[in-house]
Amino acid sequence: MLYSILQIIAIQALFLLVYDLFLKRETFFNYNRAYLIITSILSLVLPFVKFPALKTMATKDMVIRLPEVFIGTKSPTNYDIQIAEQAGIIIEQPQPPIWQIIAITGIAVASLIFFAKIAKIYWLKHRNPKRWQGNVLIVNLIKSSAAFSFFNTIFLGEHILDSEKPTIYKHELVHIKEFHTIDLLFFEVLRIIFWFNPLVYIYQNRIKELHEYIADAKAVKQTGKSEYYTSLLNQVLDVNHVSFTNTFFNKSLIKKRIVMLQKSKSKQLNLVKYALLIPMVFAMLIYTSTEVRAQKKDEVKHKVYQELTDTELIEKYYDEIVAMKNNGATFMEIMEFAGFSEKNKEQYMLSRTEFLKMKAYFEYIADGILEKKLAEGSLTEKDIESSERLRLNKFKNYEEFKAFKNTKEEKERWESDTEGGVLKLFVNDVANKTEEETKRYNGLLKQLENDNYFNELVVTDGKSTLVLDSYVSNDGEEIIKEEVEVLEVPFSVVEETPTTVDCKDLESTKERKKCFNAFVNKHIGKNFNTSIADSLSPGKKRIFVQFKIDKEGKVGHIVARGPSKALEEEAKRVVATLPQFVPGKQKGEAVVVPFSIPIVFEVKGDNNTKDNQSSDNGELIYIPFNKVDSPAVFPDCNSISDTTEQRDCTVNAINKFIVQKFNMSAHKFTNLAAGRKRIYAHFIIDEFGNVTNIEAKSAHPELDEEANRVIALLPQFTPAKHKGKAIDVRYSLPIMLQFVGNKTD
Repeated sequence: MLYSILQIIAIQALFLLVYDLFLKRETFFNYNRAYLIITSILSLVLPFVKFPALKTMATKDMVIRLPEVFIGTKSPTNYDIQIAEQAGIIIEQPQPPIWQIIAITGIAVASLIFFAKIAKIYWLKHRNPKRWQGNVLIVNLIKSSAAFSFFNTIFLGEHILDSEKPTIYKHELVHIKEFHTIDLLFFEVLRIIFWFNPLVYIYQNRIKELHEYIADAKAVKQTGKSEYYTSLLNQVLDVNHVSFTNTFFNKSLIKKRIVMLQKSKSKQLNLVKYALLIPMVFAMLIYTSTEVRAQKKDEVKHKVYQELTDTELIEKYYDEIVAMKNNGATFMEIMEFAGFSEKNKEQYMLSRTEFLKMKAYFEYIADGILEKKLAEGSLTEKDIESSERLRLNKFKNYEEFKAFKNTKEEKERWESDTEGGVLKLFVNDVANKTEEETKRYNGLLKQLENDNYFNELVVTDGKSTLVLDSYVSNDGEEIIKEEVEVLEVPFSVVEETPTTVDCKDLESTKERKKCFNAFVNKHIGKNFNTSIADSLSPGKKRIFVQFKIDKEGKVGHIVARGPSKALEEEAKRVVATLPQFVPGKQKGEAVVVPFSIPIVFEVKGDNNTKDNQSSDNGELIYIPFNKVDSPAVFPDCNSISDTTEQRDCTVNAINKFIVQKFNMSAHKFTNLAAGRKRIYAHFIIDEFGNVTNIEAKSAHPELDEEANRVIALLPQFTPAKHKGKAIDVRYSLPIMLQFVGNKTD
């Protein structure tokens, strides 16, 4: 949306530039009026108009990939969680972007100002004497020399000379007959929506000028020019005009109006200038139709992603996961994006996209684990080796994964996994089972009927998956009560969300979702027994819970993952006590809706942050950079007084310094393979501001050496202070480098 707004502003700027350079001085007032109105509408429409056929007319994009260096101190797993605390439990809730809050606030303020202007006009109409002259209402403004019109009402000040009132009346009557008020109200609405855009104000000023030129041109035909000039010049001007009224006396416009009245009529040949609009609109259509970011997202991604290698796709999905986190996505939403859902647990063969998303997710998790250990100061070579194994995730590519899934051993292993009371059967073709497969199928049906532990039978051929929810037998005749294809719609995209009886009558889907979330959050907050975690170490504890709301609105298939078995069981217990909901619907049909909710709460401990001290084994413990009262400050940031701004400035300055000093083209890197390389570094800024105890770890010793060299070049800092005392602080610095092609380029 923000990108579209920038496009609207750019298009408006181009249209106004053409108007001011080529059309403004012409006497084709009505044509100019039409140009301003049409182009203002086009500027709102063009960013959203796409003609794919035009894309073939544009030159094919050339993309040059250069080596990239990503520097940052914030781990993608260091979640900026927005939480609402209820009875000791914190439920994560995403917040809207700050620019949306500012924009909506501005619209609200602008709307109030607009309604105040409307009220002022009707107040003037109400408190002053008035009379009808045909279809026109004339309001006599007491103790005023103002003159203006609004729709079919003309306001005339009583101080205006009687000899000049007929001339002014004819002028304002033109505004009424030409419906000029509608033009101004249109731009007033644009000013409310785009209150931050100065070009809308310029548009409105230009249209007001044209209104006066049009009214002058028609009124002067009925009055002599000399008399008309006298009406413009011999008035005491005391009006504070409203932006959407046509004011006869306007100091800034009088000179321009007189000049325009004296100007010779433009030649008809000059009408050719309006033809400039055609190539401009065509060029903008080509731009908006060929601009990749403005195209239909799914179509573009599918086409582009099909052409990418597995490695390139993994990098793209990794970046998407990071972007999701930065935009406020919860951990469970990221897991769903990566394919870790109950539906995928029943699915046997993943698609290429699903497989590569999982690879990207494992890489993302590996980075998070390493950076967490780095921040704790406990990173070892063994951790790095474990991380690389996690990134590899057993299969190098999708073809290797498919070959493995097609082995007899893997099919048998999948069938033997009956966790959660789910029976499984792999067949060659779900619709045409062989005699042997049918025999095994019937045996599993009997087991589902007779063994209360099992509640589901999943049958798949790797392409289609069927789920048997229940089975009964009647006098030896086998009856399948329900055999349906798995149909689940995520909570975030379902057309009609599951909701409570109290929430079902709300008008919008957004309101029903919000009401449902609030109900679940309140229920968990009220019923969760946090004392179960008292025996655990202090700090934040997270439990990730997934459950399904079935077609009848009942809660089931509850799964929980947390720091202890007791907390997982407590989470399951609380979720199981949720009432029966109004079921979700997709295209009018009831569907199963999976729901994810992270539960976060704080275990309070007796050990608060202390000054640097020795642990029991004699190791020195340092306060992290972001925990001290007053942070260590980079020299360029000393002029900043606010502690938070100082910390942010220092982080940015360190990142910038590393980027500038790190030698990506060093000869010792020529043997490194293309792709992402990660270095996990940390150092101490001591009580004198000196950088000491530098330690960098990665899978490549030559990268460690370069990182140590660059960090050692950091200047002396202003030392950190805690409780008024200068102390040593630990600073963690994850560095990510991307080698593409020739590293010396």
